[in-house]
Parts: sequence; structure tokens; C-alpha cells
Amino acid sequence: MGDYDDSITVTVPPERLFSYLADVQNLPAYLPRLTVARPHDGDRVTVTAHIDPPDAPEQDVTGEAWIRVVEEGKSLEWGAPGPHDYRGRLHVEAGDAPGSSRLTVELHTQHTEGEQVDHGLREALSGLKNAVESAER
Repeated sequence: MGDYDDSITVTVPPERLFSYLADVQNLPAYLPRLTVARPHDGDRVTVTAHIDPPDAPEQDVTGEAWIRVVEEGKSLEWGAPGPHDYRGRLHVEAGDAPGSSRLTVELHTQHTEGEQVDHGLREALSGLKNAVESAER
């Protein structure tokens, strides 16, 4: 079992960052392998990702997940059914500089490949920072 977390500073006010995160259709803009995110039925989301697994051919896979926007506390919680107990939380708070935010991601999974998961967290945070800061220009 693994619990992971990481944070990044984003030069966008917390309200704008949270608003961007709360729009599920923005997911493909900052998660590099995700190509489609389609919300439906309350907190349900159908996602499609392009993957290149080491032991199988490159392919598109579609799955179901859930995402909950928690206005109070500016959080986004998510998870996906399956054998890995995959779930997490993004949390937005005011940054140290005016007009900036601190974005923290927490992830829980049965996968314990720490280095690979840590790399994925950094990649997602960096992608999110770039996407939302570009959208603000």
C-alpha cells in the first residue's frame, strides 16, 4: 500500500485555480496521457487515456472514475474502481506571494512503485501549473 503527496506553487489566485480544477473537462489539459474526460451522472466521469505499457501494445483505454468537488476547503477528491484502491485529493490554498496558490496532491494506491508514482505526481502537478498559468494569459 502506498500514500504519496507533493505540492507546487502556481502563480494564479486560489479562486481561479480551484475553478479550473473543478471543471472536469480540463483534465486532459494537464494529465498527459488522458485524452477525454466526460462527466455524467453526478460525480461520475468516463475517461480515456493513451497508454504505452511495457508488456503490451500502445493503446487507448476507457474507464470510469468519480470526482467530487468540495467547495468548502477548496478540494477535489477522486477515485477509480479496481484492484488498486486508487484515490486522491487535490487541495488549493493561498500561496506565499499575492496572487499565488499552493496546490497539494495526495494519492493513495495499492501500487508501491514509489519512484514511478512520485514521478507521476510531479508530472501531473507540473502539467497542471503550466495549463492553468497558460489559460490565465
